Amino acid sequence: MDLITIRELEVHFHVGVPDEERVRAQRLLIDVEMEADFSAAAAGDDLGRTIDYYAVSRRILRLGEGRSWRLIETLAAELAGLVVAEFGASRATVEVKKFILPEARHVSVRTTRARGG
Repeated sequence: MDLITIRELEVHFHVGVPDEERVRAQRLLIDVEMEADFSAAAAGDDLGRTIDYYAVSRRILRLGEGRSWRLIETLAAELAGLVVAEFGASRATVEVKKFILPEARHVSVRTTRARGG
């Protein structure tokens, strides 16, 4: 398997367990790892035979429009499933970083989804 990675895509989504935390969008950083066989794309220099990481990034940025989540676990699972279902990754791993604890650099959740599983 080959791997395409998007590191620290900055989004501003409404997320948090208390209602008051979800009132304002907060900064999150998202890492996405997308596994697939890219040998045909590389051999033919063909974007259509790989995962278009720009399209993935735009889709993720649009996902938060008019939406909110209580848990970053839910957001991470949704994103990983979306990359598999909509972009054809064999396997997708997503990490969502949230900056909520003043004593910590960040809190994060990492999850993986695979095609057929």
